[in-house]
Amino acid sequence: MYQVSVVSYLNTAPFVYGLKHNNPLSSGWNYSLDIPAVCAQKLLDGICDVGLVPVAILPKLGEYHLIGDTCIGADGAVDSVVLLHEVPLEEINSVALDYQSRTSVNLCRLLMRDYWKKEIEYIDTQSDVHEFAKGTTAAVLIGDRVFEHASKFTYVTDLSKAWKDWTGLPFVFAAWVSRKKMPSAFTESFNQQVSLGLKHMDEVIAEARAKYPAAFPVENYLRNKISYTLNKRALQGMETFLTMLGTL
Repeated sequence: MYQVSVVSYLNTAPFVYGLKHNNPLSSGWNYSLDIPAVCAQKLLDGICDVGLVPVAILPKLGEYHLIGDTCIGADGAVDSVVLLHEVPLEEINSVALDYQSRTSVNLCRLLMRDYWKKEIEYIDTQSDVHEFAKGTTAAVLIGDRVFEHASKFTYVTDLSKAWKDWTGLPFVFAAWVSRKKMPSAFTESFNQQVSLGLKHMDEVIAEARAKYPAAFPVENYLRNKISYTLNKRALQGMETFLTMLGTL
């Protein structure tokens, strides 16, 4: 049976909706919920066959195949990939990096070096990265935790918006990827299944509202902030990021 790894954040709720309505016995595949870094490691280690993985790991895979035409992306502000800081951007001299992230921390490095023209010290973390954001140290925070902690900080810089301001392109955070070419029957069935939630967004939003805290802007986030289609412009943004990533 094929194994699929999917990120367990709010932004994947439409995908998880479809995966939950899949019958493993008839489809031949099952799924697990993981954080982005674990999705990436599972694919790298061969533990899963398909993963919704941070695009920053693609150069490490050698051979890889994009599965279907959906992704986790944004065309402007995404609200859940941010730099938290207590001083203005120009006063930051170090950044703590979210251990759950592969793509967003590299996006921050590129923005700092090439867009904001700053030399920065980076701090690796293993938990509660937002607690590092004090004084002239900022922190990259991603996912649902942003909605819990962002309001505590004087400055919140949206990294996806900064990318759009810089390049004029959408940003792709994660895509469905395999390391080997999957059978066409699997690819077609899988793509239909993960797209199911996009056709039932009212139900997806209702389920998420019941699961997530009332303070989470569930409907606006899922309908207006996340771009789920891996179209031509999204691919251009992804390829631009991967080219730049090679210079870090």
